[in-house]
Amino acid sequence: MDSLETLKVAMREFAKEREWDQFHSPKNLSMALAGETAELLDCFRWLTEEASYQLDASQSQAVKEELADVLLFTVRLADKLNIDLMAAAEQKIEKNARHYPVDKVKGSAKKYNQY
Repeated sequence: MDSLETLKVAMREFAKEREWDQFHSPKNLSMALAGETAELLDCFRWLTEEASYQLDASQSQAVKEELADVLLFTVRLADKLNIDLMAAAEQKIEKNARHYPVDKVKGSAKKYNQY
């Protein structure tokens, strides 16, 4: 698939074929998304910073699958709420650029209200 739109339509059809739309409320989808995010976090539990960059094949596959789950639930939730994810992401990048001007935050991990 080459776009979020294509993915959104595929997810919509996947749920429809299984009669899962009844379960895909924003509340349920956000909870499922949180669960998948927790599973992604679990892939990195107890790894050092360095080890998190050097995953073996099994670890890499697990991360890949959890990232896919996070993406799929994000796309499905956005679809149910009629949110254009690409537009939302572009707007958020613009907002972050205003909150984190390069001359004030370059090389710093401080939050925008801490510099």
